[in-house]
Amino acid sequence: MEPANSIREQLTQFIEKNSMTLSRFSEVSGINTGTISRILHGNRPISVSQLIAISSGMGVAADHFFADYVEECFAYSVSMRRIRPFILRSAELNRLDCIEQILYRLLDDLDYATELYEMAEQLFERDQRSAAALLYKSVSEVEKYQHSERLAMCQYRLFLIGQGENLEENLKAAILFEPYVDRLDEGYQLEAFKDLIHVFGSVNKWSEVKDIADKMLQLAKIQYDSINIVDRRNQECKQTVRPLYFYILYAWLIQSTVFEEQGDYTEALELVGLYASGKSWVREDDEESRRVLNQFEEWALANKYLYQMLSGDQKVVKEYANYITQYPEEIFLALRYIIQAANKFNWNIDDILERFSDYITLRTYKTEFGQYNSSIMDQNYAKLLGELALYYLNHNRDIAINRILEGLNFSIQKNNDLNFIKYVIVFLEKCFSSEKSVDKEKLKLLINELQRINT
Repeated sequence: MEPANSIREQLTQFIEKNSMTLSRFSEVSGINTGTISRILHGNRPISVSQLIAISSGMGVAADHFFADYVEECFAYSVSMRRIRPFILRSAELNRLDCIEQILYRLLDDLDYATELYEMAEQLFERDQRSAAALLYKSVSEVEKYQHSERLAMCQYRLFLIGQGENLEENLKAAILFEPYVDRLDEGYQLEAFKDLIHVFGSVNKWSEVKDIADKMLQLAKIQYDSINIVDRRNQECKQTVRPLYFYILYAWLIQSTVFEEQGDYTEALELVGLYASGKSWVREDDEESRRVLNQFEEWALANKYLYQMLSGDQKVVKEYANYITQYPEEIFLALRYIIQAANKFNWNIDDILERFSDYITLRTYKTEFGQYNSSIMDQNYAKLLGELALYYLNHNRDIAINRILEGLNFSIQKNNDLNFIKYVIVFLEKCFSSEKSVDKEKLKLLINELQRINT
């Protein structure tokens, strides 16, 4: 293929317009004079580093010639020695259009799949996720009929890249990826299960969460047990993202959460004992294992208080409240559950509400698994306002109507109003079925607001 001439033509015009010699342009660009001459005559291809140097010498942006350079990548012969650095540099400068053009030229050629996948992994590690996604999609398209482990890994990476603040979009990405999870290398399967659990749990798909947690537990136990079988000791074990014992403990934690969501606190409490027991059977004894086991012990103690409280044991409420003061990042969510239990069993928790009044605000926290998804925190904040409204109504407080309106308006702003409607319905039922004095004008305002969002 003949070399692309646009870059050479513009360089020639620049040298002539500025009355420059090749020696002078060599000085300003840092490219050898002989090399410039051979480039201008089309006797050799232009490397990416030379392209950047030419742009610098001409005083234009580093990506000025990138669109033209796509042709250069395929001139003389298809050369990954030029294509690879060009893709990586295009990713750095966010020239996704150039990457797309390169990939279009390489489409359907299995010979390049390995190199494209390796570049995608490099970009993923650099957190250049948009560029990486283009390469993963290209490799997936080329290998869509191969049923390969690499295809599964591409789909896993695309699933991770697709995760954001929109819970419904996250769910769509999870549904697309889920059929590939069993094809992943065992070293990645467990982490993929964890990632899927987070997504399905965020949209209350608890049946799916239970199924995945069961698979995680089974696979993690098999792998953990296998590393101590005598005839396998000398075999290389698959390296997982986290230690194998973590996934066993985490699966039990998730199973208990599922029972919690189903209101079966007896079963949830039994599982608490399992993920609190790690120190009795985990064989590893290093700084990381001690940190992980201590974390699960803390979660177990907190959840033991929680499940006892949600089962109706009022005496643990203050113990739970005292416990969570050690972990300020957990107070916001814990408070929601305390109010929920108070409403269920008609407890007075005025002292706790006063004690934690500074935490009755929308907050964002980081956890071991990263920062809480803001959409999930929005949901929890709306639930907190709904439970507060019901609590104040049950105790004949005028502030009840303000809280339910605040929660409804917040949910409307966050496009989450359908999930909050149940609180409004319960609130209205309680208002009209009781003899408690409630501001009729504010109730009318609430009903009008409901009518507005349904039109």
